Amino acid sequence: MERDERPPSGGGGGGGSAGFLEPPAALPPPPRNGFCQDELAELDSSTISVPDDRAEQRTCLICGDRATGLHYGIISCEGCKGFFKRSICNKRVYRCSRDKNCVMSRKQRNRCQYCRLLKCLQMGMNRKAIREDGMPGGRNKSIGPVQISEEEIERIMSGQEFEEEANHWSNHGDSDHSSPGNRASESNQPSPGSTLSSRSVELNGFVAFRDQYMGMSVPPHYQYIPHLFSYSAHSPLLPPQARSLDPQSYSLIHQLVSAEDLEPLGTPMLIEDGYAVTQAELFALLCRLADELLFRQIAWIKKLPFFCELSIKDYTCLLSSTWQELILLSSLTVYSKQIFGELADVTAKYSPSDEELHRFSDEGMEVIERLIYLYHKFHQLKVSNEEYACMKAINFLNQDIRGLTSASQLEQLNKRYWYICQDFTEYKYTHQPNRFPDLMMCLPEIRYIAGKMVNVPLEQLPLLFKVVLHSCKTSVGKE
Repeated sequence: MERDERPPSGGGGGGGSAGFLEPPAALPPPPRNGFCQDELAELDSSTISVPDDRAEQRTCLICGDRATGLHYGIISCEGCKGFFKRSICNKRVYRCSRDKNCVMSRKQRNRCQYCRLLKCLQMGMNRKAIREDGMPGGRNKSIGPVQISEEEIERIMSGQEFEEEANHWSNHGDSDHSSPGNRASESNQPSPGSTLSSRSVELNGFVAFRDQYMGMSVPPHYQYIPHLFSYSAHSPLLPPQARSLDPQSYSLIHQLVSAEDLEPLGTPMLIEDGYAVTQAELFALLCRLADELLFRQIAWIKKLPFFCELSIKDYTCLLSSTWQELILLSSLTVYSKQIFGELADVTAKYSPSDEELHRFSDEGMEVIERLIYLYHKFHQLKVSNEEYACMKAINFLNQDIRGLTSASQLEQLNKRYWYICQDFTEYKYTHQPNRFPDLMMCLPEIRYIAGKMVNVPLEQLPLLFKVVLHSCKTSVGKE
């Protein structure tokens, strides 16, 4: 299911001043996905606003909701505008479990992503009006609706067109450049799902199984570390031996760690015994946590040792594309004690309804399983602050993001911190020769999960976090 632009409605239960939070009158919006509010307050020129008096008379051609303007060539609402943009930018391939003729209405539009995207294309939404970098601002204001053939629609819906684009870029040398070393073919790249076995997650009778992962091809920008897969599990990078850390590596790592805010999160997460947390309260807390984590990333950027080497435009583009990954990485490492401790205690006081359990999506279930797997991986590795700082910089310096003005410079910075991280782990963990590739192989998984979480409906996030935190806390407690 696709994330809608509407917050979940507040639930009942557990009121009173002795509880955890005052139920919010209106839920705060999700965290902003940019460098800062002012620097990303860019008008989307591929949309034309409709005056209020006229907008009231218009309805979205996709779902019938109130239209807000001319988006990508047709009159549509904000929800369908955002859905179409995410589907095209992220090269989504959906499936319909019925007859590919599902009813599209404001209340039912999230039930079938396939039919929603199909109707967007049939009604003339123009994918060429979307900027290639996925940022606000259309490529051409004059582009209007388009009529494309059934054959072309089928190529888009099946993913064939996206595969042809990927092959085109691969054949022209614009494939993965995010790590140094030799390139590896796509056939040698294990999908993120290959590291996961079938598992079940149980919570108060909530049982879900996923027997296998189907059709999870890995886009080129997720194939983040190709040369790692040439390492043999039985062939260490270097034989265990005493060695010293390069002075320059030590200095740069120290600068990276100094840029981090490693103080405990300031968002209150304490709760009185016996208080029942509502869905709205838990969602509001998750939004506040995400806001705090996001603004810590903005402060981090300004303290980076290479801050003056890149433009503000590039930093805006990088953070807009990676903020979810950075927040996820920090939550699983340096802030994990609070997230899987205090926040887990709060989510334990939230009891989802039978309807919430029944309507939980398959994509949400996949995110749960992958988060649990990744938590255990990081728990096993016990990532140090130095390794975390390097991993974060490597993930952030992704020159494959579209719209960058200094891609070659980013590649050099990426390589610098790649080698620094390798130098540090081989020095610090002499008897763990595979530690560095193990750390780096977590990064594409983080990217994949962050991309999937965008598609989880907002109202399902409280249940998702409850299941993940409950499972991880329980399993660690048994060790």
